[in-house]
Amino acid sequence: MKNCLSVLVLRKIRTKRYLMKHLLLLTLILPPMFALAQEKGQQLTLKDCYELARQRNALVKQAERSLQAREYSLQAENRAWFPKVDLLAGYNYLGKPLEINLQQVKDGVVNGSAAQSVNTANTVFQQITGQPLPQNVQDAISNATKGLINAFYPNYNPQLAKQSYFVAGVGVRQPIYLGGKISAAQDLARSQVTAGEFNRQVVEKGLYFLISAQYLRIMYLNTILAHEAVVVEAFRKNRDYAVSLKDNQILPPYLLNWAKVSYTQATNRYSNLELEKENALLEMNQLLGRPIDTAIVISDTLRYEQANVTAEEESAFWRNNPSYRLLESKTDLARVAVKATRSLSLPNLFAIGNVSLYQKDLPVTVPPWLIGVELQWTLFDGFQRNKRTKASKLLVEEAAMAAENTKTSLELQLRVAANKVKALQHDVASLDSARQQARLTTSLVTDRMENQLSSVKDVNDALLLEEEMHKIYYTAVLGYYLALAEYWNVVGTPEYFATYVNN
Repeated sequence: MKNCLSVLVLRKIRTKRYLMKHLLLLTLILPPMFALAQEKGQQLTLKDCYELARQRNALVKQAERSLQAREYSLQAENRAWFPKVDLLAGYNYLGKPLEINLQQVKDGVVNGSAAQSVNTANTVFQQITGQPLPQNVQDAISNATKGLINAFYPNYNPQLAKQSYFVAGVGVRQPIYLGGKISAAQDLARSQVTAGEFNRQVVEKGLYFLISAQYLRIMYLNTILAHEAVVVEAFRKNRDYAVSLKDNQILPPYLLNWAKVSYTQATNRYSNLELEKENALLEMNQLLGRPIDTAIVISDTLRYEQANVTAEEESAFWRNNPSYRLLESKTDLARVAVKATRSLSLPNLFAIGNVSLYQKDLPVTVPPWLIGVELQWTLFDGFQRNKRTKASKLLVEEAAMAAENTKTSLELQLRVAANKVKALQHDVASLDSARQQARLTTSLVTDRMENQLSSVKDVNDALLLEEEMHKIYYTAVLGYYLALAEYWNVVGTPEYFATYVNN
């Protein structure tokens, strides 16, 4: 008996250890699994979609890279006043060595030396005797000096350096005055950064509008699918009721076939809507910058809410539109280009310096070091700068015209979008009444069929009418929200549309 109890106790202990081991394992494994499942099946709001697209969409990243490149260009232009220090080195081989042409100055050296000797002898003789040297003596001294110099004067030209030599040094070039070229380049780079920022906003705002439209499409499909499921169930009940009537020999066979066909068509329509929603989710993943097969959950349905769209029409809304601001930045860019082309007509002044690091076999024409000031001024270039300045001025006018045209176009688009919203508000109100009447008609016809006062075909026709009116109503609601999204997109704040969707 004691042995049996011991065996039972041991088994309980082992079982307890086994359970504790697996519970610990589940404690370590389940949280990551739940987190992964939650990430894959995350319910996304429209604002969540905006944020995901801003972080992952390829077009947004491309615009951000362009902006970063322009910012680096601006930083480079801001350092243009720093001196340029270059290491200069080279190996030179001369086609002919550098020489001093002594033969060209031979006559001058001989005659000058002879005249100097005569003058020295004459000065000394005159100081001693008080009388100049006789002419024949002067001539003798001159001829003797010429003969002596001619005898020792080299009959070749000595070289100044070797025919091949290596030079190395450090050169410094510091801008002193460039006629406004550096400041113009900085202004140009700064305008490029501003244009890059507005370009990024244009890409983001355009992407927000596309995401809003796609999100509305998914909400529309969710709404239609929910109602279509009810309609399919109603067709199924109508078919089952027709089967019971047929079994009781109350309903002719062709009416049963009609009910079966109607049910089959309803299920096909439901399946097609599911496939359309699947495609819409795949396209949404692409807009969000995620893999297209990523699990995504958007279960919101369309709920009509009337909005006021007249508040922004009286203000200068276009100044918030990134498309207009981008064109304004191009106008500023063109003005800076005019300034830059004018600066080309002004001189450039540099401080320069050079130190030779390798002086072995250095030619006498190359000094060990030097400092100086260098002036560069283009006096004539065939009127090229003048033509460029005129072209830049025309580009300023062109950019200003484009901005004005964009402003007018945005004003027109805003009015049209506001009118669309108002028109669709009336359509939604009238279609809502028709939708409710169609639903009531279906209910009445179904009651009459159950009381043998109407046929199965009458119920099918009523269901089809109700289904069609439901789609027409929510199509109008979808159009209304699309017009509202377009309205806020024209204003320049498409992300504000999310306040109407998920609330």
